[in-house]
Amino acid sequence: MLVDYDKYQAVLDIDANINRLVRKIELLSYVNPLNIAKARKEFFASKFTENPSFKYPKIDFNPYKLQRLFFSQRLERIKDERIQKVYEDIIYEYSGLIQCIETIGEGDKFYYNCLRSFGTPNEKDVKNAEFILHFDDDPEDETMIPHYNTAEAVEYFKEFSKLFDFEYHIKTSNKMSASAMVLNNQKTMVLRKNNLYSQNELETLANHEIGVHLVTTFNGLNHPLKIFSHGFPKNVETQEGLAVFSEYMSGCLTLKRLKELSYRVIAIDSLSKGYDFAGTFDVLYSQFKLDKKTAFNITLRAHRGGGFTKDYLYLTGLKKIYKHYKQDKSLDNLLTGKVSLKYLAEIEHLQELGLANTIKYNNPAYEANKNTNPTVDFILESLK
Repeated sequence: MLVDYDKYQAVLDIDANINRLVRKIELLSYVNPLNIAKARKEFFASKFTENPSFKYPKIDFNPYKLQRLFFSQRLERIKDERIQKVYEDIIYEYSGLIQCIETIGEGDKFYYNCLRSFGTPNEKDVKNAEFILHFDDDPEDETMIPHYNTAEAVEYFKEFSKLFDFEYHIKTSNKMSASAMVLNNQKTMVLRKNNLYSQNELETLANHEIGVHLVTTFNGLNHPLKIFSHGFPKNVETQEGLAVFSEYMSGCLTLKRLKELSYRVIAIDSLSKGYDFAGTFDVLYSQFKLDKKTAFNITLRAHRGGGFTKDYLYLTGLKKIYKHYKQDKSLDNLLTGKVSLKYLAEIEHLQELGLANTIKYNNPAYEANKNTNPTVDFILESLK
């Protein structure tokens, strides 16, 4: 459908302005510490008693000036009230993310800003996590043993990517807590340097990072409006839910992985109880009997920046996407970009106006349910 550019010029102009402003707002680029290995070594040497001191990348933009430019957008020029409200929400969303970035490493300041942007687990979320953690571990087979190095992982992901015709970069870093992540603005998949991957982890990451995060990155670029690329408000829960659901549909979601997501909920919940790094680590290491490396990594994810609450959204997002799927609702519009369930009606409205397109890339994992683990099915059906 052709866009009536004269009629929607104000929308296109404001969208282009926001597109120029958001390019430096990649929270994950700033919140991952630069000295993880050194901090881990010192924390272990202290016998888990002295909180690590983390160093973070310097911010390469002026937060105050960027905030001012966001709020200088003349949204009253947009005559369609539904579209105007979307852009108002977007500006407030990015304002919150700027405040998060601005206060990284400043303890409670960063934590309270994260609460506004990402929230924190409620009682039901914690009970869901505890429910999952009551299950006995599945026996591990050959596919769960880590023995693929980073170079072999790169080759695996390149081969998997032949399912799509988009091009992206793969690089490695020793300054990250996750095994892999996607930097949307840079069209880049980043792998943790010197990491070992199991066959299951390679499949999990391929279906999670490429099958969803990169698919939505490139679908997001296929619209007249750039907000699909940079992100609708509160999109993290939906996007991470889609990504973990992709793991499920492809048959590689394990009970071990569900427990990992549950431990993240427990770790984030500990922030609201006032636990410091050593306190959260002690809960995971002493109470839940995780090995020290796993306990450290989950604690790091929760405490980086001063209290990064995003991690509980993986499990809540999975619950919501699974429910959406079980109601026989299409996932297609959720793959149109960095969008959220809350704005599905607005996406359809934009498509009707010619301001948004249908998806160019789909996720092959969503074509058929390949999960064969009845315990995983039972858990997903039982989440409240």
